[in-house]
Amino acid sequence: MKKIILSLALTLGVVAGAQASGDSIAWDKAPNKINDQAALQNGAKIFVNHCLNCHSAAFMRYNRLKDIGLTEQQIKDNLLFTTEKVGDTMKSNIDPKQAKEWFGATPPDLTVIARSRAGHNGTGADYLYTYMRTFYRDETKATGWNNLVFPNVGMPHVLWELQGERRAVFESHDGQQVFKGWEQIKPGKLSEKEYDEAMADLVGYLTWMAEPAQTTRTRLGVFVLLFLAGFMFIAWRLNASYWKDIK
Repeated sequence: MKKIILSLALTLGVVAGAQASGDSIAWDKAPNKINDQAALQNGAKIFVNHCLNCHSAAFMRYNRLKDIGLTEQQIKDNLLFTTEKVGDTMKSNIDPKQAKEWFGATPPDLTVIARSRAGHNGTGADYLYTYMRTFYRDETKATGWNNLVFPNVGMPHVLWELQGERRAVFESHDGQQVFKGWEQIKPGKLSEKEYDEAMADLVGYLTWMAEPAQTTRTRLGVFVLLFLAGFMFIAWRLNASYWKDIK
């Protein structure tokens, strides 16, 4: 019985810690890119070139990218490494044991990450959009980086060359450190607006990848509702026709 109580207490502590890590700041609203094929294609490129080195998307196949307008040849030429095939799943080549030693934990699979990170602050897309834009330099951390949405994160800022290096400015209020803004240390290859747009594309792709059939499902849902509305009208008139003589 004591073991059960202790296990429940530890579980609640982990959950509370995870929620606290995401409650440090409000999440920004992620732009909706789910129907923008150009944005999804750019997001797929960013994902393969920067995220797939450590993170897998083991439940997504490369050939599924044809659903966002890419041809098989474009996938081969731009998104595949030499040893991979179009029908393969998106698996990282990193050794899980080494990754755990380097980062403190095995990098999570990102196939459904956009659905699993939703909270009372917003959707999973909102979380990811804010997370990817709030890395900052922190020399006290092993990686040299920290994050406002996920304090003490083990992941380094893999896109720092695009965003540049920033330092978070905090002020002390009632014994607590409150975030006030950013101090740019080194400019990146992209402007702030361009980087935000690139992250919107990446998050749009991650959102699409979590449920590739969602656009089809939405279109089908609209068709079904229109069909039911038409059928209900026919049934109503048919019912009136059946009962007119009885009344």
